[in-house]
Amino acid sequence: MKILQFPVQFILGFLTGFAASALFMWAVLTLSGLFVDIGRLYDTNSRFYRFLLYYFTVLIFIAARIKIEVSGEELIPKEGQFLLVTNHRSNFDPIASWITLRHYTDMAFISKPENFRIPFFGRLIRRCCFTPIDRENPKNAKESIDHAAALMKKGVCSFGVYPEGTCSRTGRLLPFHNMVFRIAKQAEVPVLVAVLENTELIKKHFPFKKTCVRLKYVDLITAEEVMSQRTNQLGSRARNAMLKALEQTDEDGGDKTVA
Repeated sequence: MKILQFPVQFILGFLTGFAASALFMWAVLTLSGLFVDIGRLYDTNSRFYRFLLYYFTVLIFIAARIKIEVSGEELIPKEGQFLLVTNHRSNFDPIASWITLRHYTDMAFISKPENFRIPFFGRLIRRCCFTPIDRENPKNAKESIDHAAALMKKGVCSFGVYPEGTCSRTGRLLPFHNMVFRIAKQAEVPVLVAVLENTELIKKHFPFKKTCVRLKYVDLITAEEVMSQRTNQLGSRARNAMLKALEQTDEDGGDKTVA
């Protein structure tokens, strides 16, 4: 019986600590969310809510045994804001991106409205300047783009977008919506191009297997190049860089431009 005593006490202590931590996290997120206006687009970056975002998402990645392997960091701009464009594999893509880039810049994302209705998390990202976009309404979509561009121009935060517009279920790069590159042109900022791999495996592996996510920065389009090229040219350059890094060929019929 003495042999079993220590393991049992250890397990009970671990479960008690885990439950207490989860309760504390829930309480903090609930109380903090009460002070967020769910109908407002924020134009200031709250350090408190940024801390919560980073703290809880890093903790989740550690608990889920998710490792991020990064390459091409020399391409990340050391000063100022930028537009991050990547392929889209799963809902974990933006988390992997802002965790990796948090030492360089604060990231916000243009995201579908459903993400802002996620309990606790939706209010948290809204207060961190994340911006919903109505892809079915061009007028509303333009307002979201204008808002993101204005925040970058003021130096509030950088933004991330997914030119594909939705997750690729096959892993192949989908056609691009080149409208998103207008954000960089309006803000006069560079475009950082990256590819993500294996984020779609996180749900399959949890909780029994580790997941190694690969994030590769593959190109940097300078602000001068952004201003001198059309959105379709920017889209083609970013797409070609992604295809090369993913070792794919473009079998999707080229870029898709949405006015």
